[in-house]
Amino acid sequence: MMNQKAGWNLENSYARLPELFFSLIEPNPVRSPNLVILNQPLAESLGLNADALRAEDGVDILAGNRVPEGSLPLAQAYAGHQFGNFTRLGDGRALLIGEQLTPNGERFDIQLKGSGRTPYSRGGDGRAALGPMLREYIISEAMHGLGIPTTRSLAVVTTGETIYRETELPGAIMTRVASSHLRVGTFEYAYHWGMPADIKALADYALERHFSEVEKKENTYLTLLEEVIKRQAKLIAQWQLAGFIHGVMNTDNMSICGETIDYGPCAFMDDFASDTVFSSIDIQGRYAYGNQPSIGVWNLARFAETLLPLLHEEQEKAIELAENALSTFKDWFHNHWQYGMRAKLGLFGEEKQDEALIGELLHLMEKHRADYTNTFLALTFDRKEDHALFNHLDFTKWREKWQARRERQSESMADSLQLMKDSNPAVIPRNHRVEEALEAAVNHRDYSVMEKLLDVLSDPYAHTAEQAEYATLPPDDGQCYKTYCGT
Repeated sequence: MMNQKAGWNLENSYARLPELFFSLIEPNPVRSPNLVILNQPLAESLGLNADALRAEDGVDILAGNRVPEGSLPLAQAYAGHQFGNFTRLGDGRALLIGEQLTPNGERFDIQLKGSGRTPYSRGGDGRAALGPMLREYIISEAMHGLGIPTTRSLAVVTTGETIYRETELPGAIMTRVASSHLRVGTFEYAYHWGMPADIKALADYALERHFSEVEKKENTYLTLLEEVIKRQAKLIAQWQLAGFIHGVMNTDNMSICGETIDYGPCAFMDDFASDTVFSSIDIQGRYAYGNQPSIGVWNLARFAETLLPLLHEEQEKAIELAENALSTFKDWFHNHWQYGMRAKLGLFGEEKQDEALIGELLHLMEKHRADYTNTFLALTFDRKEDHALFNHLDFTKWREKWQARRERQSESMADSLQLMKDSNPAVIPRNHRVEEALEAAVNHRDYSVMEKLLDVLSDPYAHTAEQAEYATLPPDDGQCYKTYCGT
């Protein structure tokens, strides 16, 4: 009856993989679950009844106190290069309750994050704190609004329990929705601890689940590698265009399907600077904004290594095929990034000088510490900001070249303006606004600040007066802002 009321329609295709890849587990009940927030539009798109999810039985499922009919709870095994160092990992604080089949025939993983210990917990308590779970909810929904592929957040519940980190914190569980949780690290796990048959089973599963519509080459596993490279190149280009810094681009945090996954120490830039790092643990700047494309290639090389036994029976030929595929990342990334930058500047078509025009603007923005998002907004609406950049002669000269480029195109200025409005968000999840929302929620149980923030982030290209309020910069320069993994 609960399934019919709530709309759960679960399958467990991942559990048909070899047992190497997962451990079946029993949920870890919590003391007193309470629903903090439910993503009603997402629930409805999944075919779920939001009212049933808000009821006691529904909250029990979102808290891991019970599972819906058809669920086969499991924790996934994977490995990963964390800051370049390889280690054995797995879902240490999450369980997959199943794959929801939507009314449109789509398939999405439903995962509870912070649900308790698993065989992969490595001594951890398997729980999560309210602040990091709400943070992931906010940022992932903001990314969705921006049109960037991402896992999403269905709900957050408090557990009624205290967890212990540096201080006592309220416990919480987030329900994460993903096209899948297949990672580069999943393939690394198979490569290091499985047999060739296990790698093949995983690759076949990934091809069927995520690339069934792609025209396959005779070498289907080369197709898999090429398609993952294409999706990651586009995704990272979208990150760069939005000024987003993932913060922890370990191979276990790179999704095969091309979605942004595992929001820990992520943040959006204020002042434009290629070396921007917010993560408290990224001391060397490995995952700085400007390094994200090169780290993407590094991670993809680790993925390619796992596929070598499938690419060709002769290792030298397999390596050649992998290297040729990896060499295409640069062009795929550059094309997506240049296309997006032209759109942000209202430019149609392509001219040889465009790359230099874009590069000159970014150089001036970095030199004068101009805000990334608001600079493009000022250009969109022809505003002169009270900032050193806009008062500098070099910028005036650049602006003249930019305007001349726009006038040369056959499209009208009105078309150019609309392109810029559709490409430059009025609002991003500013770090100080996110912290403001989390402080109110965690310390005062006031969720209204977060709800208002989520509302303005839901349609970032609307350019409303209310959104303009959220475009203001932090009272300080924001350069000392630090983010944490939240484990």
